[in-house]
Amino acid sequence: MNAAKPIPLKIEGPQPLLREILPGEAYPVAALGPLRAAVEAVQDITQAPVGIAAQSALSVASLAVQAFADVETLGGDVPLSLFCLTIAESGERKSSCDRQFMRGVKDREKALSEAFKEAQAALEVDREIWAGRRKRLMGDAAGTEKVKASAAEADLRALGPEPRPPLAPYITAQEPTFEGVLKLYQTGRPALGLFSDEAGGFIGGHAMNSDNKLKTIAGLSQLWNGDTVNRVRSGDGASSYPGRRLAAHLMAQPIAARPLMADPQASGQGFLARFLITEPQSAIGTRLRRGHDPASDLTVSAFAARLSTILETQMPTGDNPQELTPNRLPLSAGARELLWRFYEAVEAAQATGRTMEHVRAYGSKAAEQAARIAGVLTLWADLDAPEVTPQAMGWGIKLADFYLSEARRLAEAGLVSEDTAKAERLRKWLLESWPHADVLPSDVLKHGPNALRERSKLSGPLGALVKAGWLVALPEGAEVRGVSRKEAYRIVRAGHVV
Repeated sequence: MNAAKPIPLKIEGPQPLLREILPGEAYPVAALGPLRAAVEAVQDITQAPVGIAAQSALSVASLAVQAFADVETLGGDVPLSLFCLTIAESGERKSSCDRQFMRGVKDREKALSEAFKEAQAALEVDREIWAGRRKRLMGDAAGTEKVKASAAEADLRALGPEPRPPLAPYITAQEPTFEGVLKLYQTGRPALGLFSDEAGGFIGGHAMNSDNKLKTIAGLSQLWNGDTVNRVRSGDGASSYPGRRLAAHLMAQPIAARPLMADPQASGQGFLARFLITEPQSAIGTRLRRGHDPASDLTVSAFAARLSTILETQMPTGDNPQELTPNRLPLSAGARELLWRFYEAVEAAQATGRTMEHVRAYGSKAAEQAARIAGVLTLWADLDAPEVTPQAMGWGIKLADFYLSEARRLAEAGLVSEDTAKAERLRKWLLESWPHADVLPSDVLKHGPNALRERSKLSGPLGALVKAGWLVALPEGAEVRGVSRKEAYRIVRAGHVV
């Protein structure tokens, strides 16, 4: 009698660590006002999600106009600086969108760099002339002839300070530490941008590691607020940075953004709530159209020309070219009434049990975000605009409401534990970057994500992946890559049986 064949067991595949995030609402592109045509043109050229193009346009416009005015809100005047965070997978053409809108910035930086080199050469001559005059006048002032000494003292006072060095020719920085931002403020323009189309390097880098995270979060939040940043160091003393502005656009893949969204310090300090965040629905697989409308190129060129005009306009700085004295952009009566109604609606929605209870940090800043956006759109259209009109405020409110809905939708990504977020990051790295079928803890410590390169932080994520079925712990002494191992794991890839 033949033995019965064993019935093959159906092995359940690995389980997801995070719940799938549902698609969001369509981006309200009509509310972009004077930026709408350029956004639609870049979307036509790149076939990227319109939300990515919109984020790039808004942040670049903010970078351009933030130096010129502070906008009135219901609680005082605030900067026109916007912080944007765009979450999208690799291949969504984030960089392509950013290059289209940043063209005018790069052209201006190139021109400033050339002028900087010429000014540096002239500075050496001016300093030598100034130092020679000062030395001669100092000698005359110390002489015995009273009339000549008195005239020399007057000439010394009239000589003025040593010639200033030219401002560093940088408008944006990609992955600076907060200390790096302050050093750039010491030598460069008072209005800067933190722009990165691969922000994983910033989020997972030196500026946001465990030692520097709180300092970076607090400092960037101060700049968003328009506060004077003070820096005290034992080596080089105390420094103060009044009248500085910073716009930001961080473009990150979900694997890099999720840990930030889940970070209790980033959310608890109100840092994330200062960002306009969106994760557009993917367009990958649908970008089959060949070519684009030639008119789109003209529209993008017009955007670059407008950007160049604003960047070439003299910033309001008074006597000190490194300290802004922005004008005040008031709200018209109609714009103020619209903003009050929006504020009241959002405030009521934050009550216990209401729709925005779990995103109060975002809700509490929604009215201010609306005013900032309205101010940016106003000055982009006309740097000399006398006030924010009801139309511009309507645009700002529509966009702020969209970003608030995105915050509600994406909040679930920030409600997971820190270990779960790290486990998801480790899972992605194992499946997408690690070439072997097995993995050792030492492999992760040497080659894995930066946030997991400490042994004490690794046990939780490894355990979570074992529990979810993405890793199988091998018995102690198992041979991996020709060596007996005390601790090792076999990687389970979806659709493959171990």
